[in-house]
Amino acid sequence: MRGFIRRTANLMLATLALSACDSSEDADKTTQPRPVLTAVAELRPARSEEYAGTVEPQIKTDIGFRIIGRLISRDVDVGDTVARGERLAAIDPTALELAVRSASAEVGSALAQLTNAQAAAERQRALLTTQASSQATVESADQAAIAAEATVSRAQAALAKAEEQLSYAQVEATFDAVVTATAAEVGQIVEPGDAVVTIARPDLRDAVVDIPVDSGPIAIGTKFRIALQMDPSAVVAGSVREVAPEADAITRTLRVRIALIDPPPSFRLGTTVRATLERDATPALTLPASALLEQDGKAYVWLIDEKDSIAVKQEIGVAHREDGIFTVATGLQPGARVAIAGVHTLEDRQKVILPEGNKP
Repeated sequence: MRGFIRRTANLMLATLALSACDSSEDADKTTQPRPVLTAVAELRPARSEEYAGTVEPQIKTDIGFRIIGRLISRDVDVGDTVARGERLAAIDPTALELAVRSASAEVGSALAQLTNAQAAAERQRALLTTQASSQATVESADQAAIAAEATVSRAQAALAKAEEQLSYAQVEATFDAVVTATAAEVGQIVEPGDAVVTIARPDLRDAVVDIPVDSGPIAIGTKFRIALQMDPSAVVAGSVREVAPEADAITRTLRVRIALIDPPPSFRLGTTVRATLERDATPALTLPASALLEQDGKAYVWLIDEKDSIAVKQEIGVAHREDGIFTVATGLQPGARVAIAGVHTLEDRQKVILPEGNKP
């Protein structure tokens, strides 16, 4: 029995010894220095952000008819300027004119009936004073006059409606504008609400650009410098007035409308322009995107302590990102050396080795 106990104890001691050796080997592996690629955070001149776009009107309206009809006239073409109230197009008014004539005749008939009814009521009241008519007859005559008045009101309303319908046979410009598109030709049957002519105000213009979401937030009122692509010397100021609430699902860009401030005539609708974002010209601290470690909604870099040859996890603030780099807002000083590869496998205060060509 004693021999069995002795053998068991020796076996347990051997197992503990092997476990200790394995733990020691694992510890050696985790503390073993690791080669890392690094880069030095440097202040670089701020890069201008430029985007291509086109000049578009701020106010654009599709003009169409309220009723169905055959187009008999389109008085304007693309590029024409029109004044407020000027006719743009017309449909065949024949049926509408006949409806007005019919309604006008109904009004005349109703007025004649009203005149007769009122005269009959007056005669009955006169006869009643000589006892030649009864009170019931007088009341019936009065009721007939009242009914005739209602008939006149109904006929006049029908005439007003027919005249209004006739006014729908042509469309006019609602403001001083330029014609930007036409969508119907003479002889075509147009449905109610279909666009026939598109007009736009030429004095209120936007530069419309698509900006990647990775470029950072664009606020209303952000200043841009707008230049013609064909003539870079033609430059005007612009201010963001509208930012799309949702990015395009395919291009991951936001549609931004920049109001042009006092643009010259050369900034015609449809012209291609270059919009340059006027950011702070102060040099920025930039690093490659591969140096960024994001965990739990926070941003970090691995700061290399060259004296102790260790990697230290450093939280930073990111200003914006673009083209494979990011700009550091807070948490890092110029001249700091950081790891730019394998940032997801490093551990805090891990020993590191700088390759020969990567040493300061």
